[in-house]
Amino acid sequence: MGSQVSKQAERRKTIRTEKKTLKELNVSSGETYPGSDYRPADRKNWMAGLGPEKIHINKIVWPGTHDSATNKIGIPFVSRPFAQCQSLSIYQQLVLGTRVLDIRVNEDRRVCHGILTTYSVDVVINDVKKFLSETQSEIIILEIRTEFGHQDPPEFEKYLEENLGEFLINQDNHVFDKTIAELLPKRIICVWKPSKSPQPKAGSPFWSANYLKDNWIDTDLPSTKFDSNLKHLGEQQPVSSRKFFYRVENTVTPQADNPVLCVKPVTQRIHGYARLFITQSFAKGIADRLQIFSTDFIDEDFVDACVGLTHARVEGKT
Repeated sequence: MGSQVSKQAERRKTIRTEKKTLKELNVSSGETYPGSDYRPADRKNWMAGLGPEKIHINKIVWPGTHDSATNKIGIPFVSRPFAQCQSLSIYQQLVLGTRVLDIRVNEDRRVCHGILTTYSVDVVINDVKKFLSETQSEIIILEIRTEFGHQDPPEFEKYLEENLGEFLINQDNHVFDKTIAELLPKRIICVWKPSKSPQPKAGSPFWSANYLKDNWIDTDLPSTKFDSNLKHLGEQQPVSSRKFFYRVENTVTPQADNPVLCVKPVTQRIHGYARLFITQSFAKGIADRLQIFSTDFIDEDFVDACVGLTHARVEGKT
């Protein structure tokens, strides 16, 4: 018992130290980078606002959400706090400016996070279609994966094609060098990551797992995650040389050996340092590798941070 108490005390001390490290770095280095002062006039249509004919797919800094469809997961006040990573619906996230969605499904086509389930993936699809019907030039990366420990939903590719076919951008390496205008009226890059079913092939309406990569680490320590994100980003090629999307997740994850197991208070340890991460990317000369940037509980400032850097790239200011 005593050793367990001692271990928890040491863990709390480590967390305090890491939070202090990020706070001090933020004070010393600031949050100013090319485009940091830019605010889109209309987040719902921010791609249209920057000019679809000027924005190349590989130059976009895509604001994304982690575990996107968990706003109603589990039982409120009981199991929900342990799995909820977003408070907004998919439609609300898209209107706010989110352009990368991370959807996990089980064999019953229900969205899930681990063992907890929520609404049918139909809800996600309908929200995406509603948003696309209200906009003209916004491109979405829709990542759908079979959650770990679950089976692939039967005939899922057929289901997706029947519901989204008119919007799907076919898997093609040339897409990265094209502008949004050159891809329209197609609007969705759908990355399908099945557990056991065959991966989508070139020319398919779906993109395989190799086209969306990351280096996720399982930690609740904010400075450790921040430094790991910078390290792995630095190992990537510049966006102009890559034929895949690379994601950085500005999140930390509750750990079983720590008393705080609810997502929100844990992920808040790093949530406010998105702009600091971009600033540090410039300081280390690796900002040209940043592409998909994701978060829990997305807000307007996170979207603006990504859109601002995209604007700077479009205008040749980076």
